[in-house]
Parts: sequence; C-alpha cells; structure tokens
Amino acid sequence: MIDDIKKVLNESMEKSLKSLSAQLTKVRTGRANPSVLDGVTVDYYGSQTPIAQVGQMSTPEARLLQIQPFDKGMIGEIEKAIINSNLGLTPANDGNLIRINFPVLTEDKRKDLVKTVKKHGEDAKIAIRNVRRDQNDIVKKSEKSKEISEDDSKKFQAEIQKVTDTFVAKVDDMIANKEKELMTI
Repeated sequence: MIDDIKKVLNESMEKSLKSLSAQLTKVRTGRANPSVLDGVTVDYYGSQTPIAQVGQMSTPEARLLQIQPFDKGMIGEIEKAIINSNLGLTPANDGNLIRINFPVLTEDKRKDLVKTVKKHGEDAKIAIRNVRRDQNDIVKKSEKSKEISEDDSKKFQAEIQKVTDTFVAKVDDMIANKEKELMTI
C-alpha cells in the first residue's frame, strides 16, 4: 500500500515541479532567452504553430533575441503574435529578421518579478501539500476501516511527510535560483 501511495506522491509532486519550471522560464530576467516565447503561437497557414517551428531563434547578444523565419512571408504574422502575447516585448523587423531587444530591468521591475516568482513557488507548494493531504486521507480511511494498524498509519503518514518535505525543498531551491538570477545585474 505505501509503495502505491509513494508512487502517486512522486508522480503528482513531480508534475507540480514541472509546472513551476515552465512558469519560471516565462519570467523575463533581462537577458534574451528563446524560452520566453515558448507559449507564443503563430497562425501558419490556418494552424496555430509555435514560433520555434516557423523560424530559427538565436541570441547574438546578451539582450537581443533574433528570429530568422523559414518563410519570409511569415514575418508579419510572427511580429503580430509576439505583440499580442502580452509579454511586454517589442519586435522590430528589417524584412529578413525579427529582432527583440530586452531592456535592462529596473530595480523596481526586478523586485516585482521576484514577487511573481515567489507567488508561483507558493502555488507549487500548495499543490504539493494538497497531494499530501489526499494521500494522508487515504491512509486515515484505511486505518478507520481496520485495513492497517494505527502504528502503520502513523508510519505511512511520516513517510508521506518526508516525501513532501523533499519536494518543498526542491521548490525552495528553484525559487532561490530564479531570484538570484533576477537580482543579478
């Protein structure tokens, strides 16, 4: 029984970590990073296609992201998609390339981004704690129905707490790393 519970715990909590990681990649750090555009799609001849599949992205400089469309007729569509994505990015095109300049973040903007990152981290911790609660409920129901003893119930709940603590520590590490990255000029 505890093996099944641990398996569910690890899978569910791992999903929370992946979700947090995806959210953190979308937070701008003042440096050009192609992953900022991961969620942006372009209308490519009637179907929504990720920008990475309609052009080659590169970072020739620390604060410059460059997109070379595979089809030059898509420049306008890519530019429109970036503007409509509400990422606060302003693309500029010269007919062949789209350039996105990442401005230097002000101290206030950095602090706001740190607050956002911490909120994402807290949301991930809440999701992890919800998984813990659900699994503890299963253990308690098993104890009530006399499927397991009270001692086993306490032991299982302690193991569930250990797994939870491990994942909460991973979330804290991810948040600390992102905060350090944001506050580094």
